[in-house]
This record gives sequence, structure tokens and C-alpha cells, in this order.
Amino acid sequence: MAKIGGHSYAKGLTTVCREARCPNQGECFNEGTATFMILGDRCTRNCAFCAVRHGVPDLPDAEEPRVVAQAVVALGLKHAVVTSVTRDDLPDGGARHFADTIRAIRSAAEGTGIEVLIPDFQGSDEALRVVIDAAPDVINHNLETVPRLYPQLRKGADYRRSLGLLRRVKELAPAMVTKSGIMVGAGEYPEEILLLIRDLVIARCSALTIGQYLQPSESHHPVERYVTPEEFQELTELAKAEGIRHVVGGPLVRSSYRAGETVDLLRNDARR
Repeated sequence: MAKIGGHSYAKGLTTVCREARCPNQGECFNEGTATFMILGDRCTRNCAFCAVRHGVPDLPDAEEPRVVAQAVVALGLKHAVVTSVTRDDLPDGGARHFADTIRAIRSAAEGTGIEVLIPDFQGSDEALRVVIDAAPDVINHNLETVPRLYPQLRKGADYRRSLGLLRRVKELAPAMVTKSGIMVGAGEYPEEILLLIRDLVIARCSALTIGQYLQPSESHHPVERYVTPEEFQELTELAKAEGIRHVVGGPLVRSSYRAGETVDLLRNDARR
């Protein structure tokens, strides 16, 4: 049973707000935003920075898209973020389930903004097209960290594959808002962050979140350093100066933080 802003839902509905131990749950719930994690709560990968459980997941629940849509309506959400564990066991990586959930929310809650935070689908162009065709407002895929740290932090992932996914979204749907997120304090160097930001600009990424890496447990990758608020401000200004249209940075920022505000700002920007 998942609890969202004091409301409880059965049938295995899960929020990444709880599973990933996000520090901003109360603020987001009060702003009418929640992040739902579909396709179960067990990931087929085992990233060294992530608190979500890993192992052999259950088969997708065909009722889940409808249940998520019902929760969006019941909570009166202004903005719904839908993410998932990585499902390398599924032929399409879960893309069809994402699309079904997007369409269910759109049908039940017209006017609610929809952001999807998707896995890399192992680079499948066909799977990515399935999600794009469902027409969410935002497609988010987190790079998480700099290329050098992928072997340590993101085993099973590939920096160029993730960057290519963001680039491909803009090639297939030029008007789509794309977004990514990174952690700092995990051992990266300043010049590596700059090169990552420039990669995102080349990929025409619309928005970026930058947050402090926090070690979920003693068995996870250690924190190398705590980045100061002043440094976060500098990184935010740097990313904007390099060409990212909307950037949110801070010690407790996570990829879904102020998600609705990001969409509203980008929509207004597009109208100008």
C-alpha cells in the first residue's frame, strides 16, 4: 500500500517519493505533484547510488495504468511524474506500460501535466517511439553522473546511450520538452560537470536538475564531498549560461523537484 499526502492506495501502487527516500515529499505533495513508480519496486540493475530494491521483478500489472490515473484524479494533482525501475527483462523495457499510463492519466485528468522519467530501454529506438507517441508533456532521462564514474555508479548503463536517448527524442519530436538530472559530490571533477552540461546542450536538452548525492546506506557508494549552496548556485548559472533553458540546483534537489514549475516556465517560454 502506498501513501501519498495522507491518502492510501492498495493494489501495489508505489511512489518513488517513498521508495527513493526523497527529502522533498511534503513540499511536492503540498504543491499538487507526486511521482509514481510503475512496473514494480524491484529493479533489474543494481546502481551503487540508488535506494530502490533490485532483484527479479514481477510481471507488469495490466491494471496499474488505470489505478495510477485514478490516484491522480483523487489527489487532484496538477502535475504527475511517472517513472519506473529499469526492466531489462521486458522486450520493450516497459515502454508500452509507460504509454498506457500516460494515456490513462490524460483520459482521466485532462489538464494535468505529465512528465515521464524513463530508463534507457537499452537504446531501443522502437521503445522510445512508443513513449513519444503517447505525447507526455516532458520526457526525462537522468544522466546521473559524469562518464568516468559510470562503471562505479551505474553498472549496466552507458553514458553515450543515455545521452543519445535525449538527443533522439528531439530528433523524433522537436517540440518535446526534454529533461535530465545529475548528482554532484560523488567524486566528479568540475571540468567533467562542464563537459556533461555541454553534451546536454548539444543534445538540445530543455531542463536540468542538479542535486547533492546522498549515500542511502553503508553498502552504497560513499559521498566524496558535500557541495556548498554557493557552488550549487554557480553550477545553476553555469548551466543556464551554456544554454540549458531551465535549471534547478540545490543540495536537496531531485529529478522531480518542482517538476510542475519547470513545465509551466518552459511552456511560457515557448509562447514568447
